[in-house]
Amino acid sequence: MNKTIVNKILITLGFLLAYRVLAYVPVPGVDTTVIKAFFDNNASNALGLFNMFSGNAVERLSIISLGIMPYITASIIMELLAATFPNLGKMKKERDGMQKYMQIIRYTTVAITLIQAIGVSIGLKSLGTGANGAIMIDMNVFIAISAFSMLCGTMLLMWIGEQITQRGIGNGISLIIFGGIVSGIPSAIAGTFNLVNTNQISWLVLLFIAVVIVVTVASIIFIELGERRIPISYSRKVVMQNQDKRIMNYIPIKMNLSGVIPPIFASALLMFPSTILQSSSNSIVMQIADFLNPNGYLYNVLMFFLVVFFAYFYASIVFNAKDISENLKRQGGFIPGIRPGEGTANFLTEVANKLTFWGALYLAIIATLPWVLVKASGVPFYFGGTAVLIVVQVAVDTMRKIEAQIYMNKYKTLSAVGL
Repeated sequence: MNKTIVNKILITLGFLLAYRVLAYVPVPGVDTTVIKAFFDNNASNALGLFNMFSGNAVERLSIISLGIMPYITASIIMELLAATFPNLGKMKKERDGMQKYMQIIRYTTVAITLIQAIGVSIGLKSLGTGANGAIMIDMNVFIAISAFSMLCGTMLLMWIGEQITQRGIGNGISLIIFGGIVSGIPSAIAGTFNLVNTNQISWLVLLFIAVVIVVTVASIIFIELGERRIPISYSRKVVMQNQDKRIMNYIPIKMNLSGVIPPIFASALLMFPSTILQSSSNSIVMQIADFLNPNGYLYNVLMFFLVVFFAYFYASIVFNAKDISENLKRQGGFIPGIRPGEGTANFLTEVANKLTFWGALYLAIIATLPWVLVKASGVPFYFGGTAVLIVVQVAVDTMRKIEAQIYMNKYKTLSAVGL
């Protein structure tokens, strides 16, 4: 393997190691044992979801407890605004405008982080203060220290993500989430074998679980690599004028255009009400909370349909058929048998909608599959469909980028020797 690629992989691993070290640096003035006990009792709601994405940094109240989620939230907000306001969308497409666009995302991340950090700090007061509580120092001082520490932690994570993207291999932000989820795999495996040793599940059931996981991962890889290739032709004049320029002869449209955003949005939207309602002692409110329990029927039915909704919604944002058709027309390209311009845009939109239907169905099944397996087999075991989807998708994307780097280096070597 080329030395440049090896160096990029080592840089990526080094930054991910730094990220995992930061996960063990707690905010000053807290008793981490009290906080961990609280999160152990709330593993199945929104708190458990955040803890998973942070690589268990939340249950330690690490300085990176908020993880990279504020940055992702800011990015999603800006994507929605860019799709709504044409001027902002135009800024994003320009080179100088893109720098301003990214700067706005960073400022928005700071604001979101501060709001969330202050909210978390105030919320910890319910776990008690003093010697037997979660907070061991003055409350006002703690809020200031905690908010500043978490802000610095999130900004540091954002910087690490950008460094991985620029100097390493793959998308830095995705790899940080990937690292957080993967860090919990050893404890999950140990917990599963503990269930076997205590005779809560048999070796046969364990083998069945392993087969299901392997089939699920293989299915995700197969679908994530699936795409519809729309053939493109160029006029003879354009081809002759660009003899030295590589011309793509097809438009690839992925089956899953929206990525992992729909399951994340749906999970957060459903878990937030459930977590808030659980703190109430009102009988009616408690009954509603029971209906929204992640192990209940209503929750998972809503999860299925919300994933489908968000898949269509986000796919409509990331895939702009009108822009693609205009770029094709400008470059002298066309789809055989399809009228350029509006006809091409309508054709691409129709193809994207058909693929999104199957992609949305696939995401909804993956998101609810663990619950179905638990209900069908009665096994006290849970592997998060969203977590598996993120891990596999990031791994596939990273492998693609490594392969691209290898091919690029081979091309440069052949060009240097005159072949």
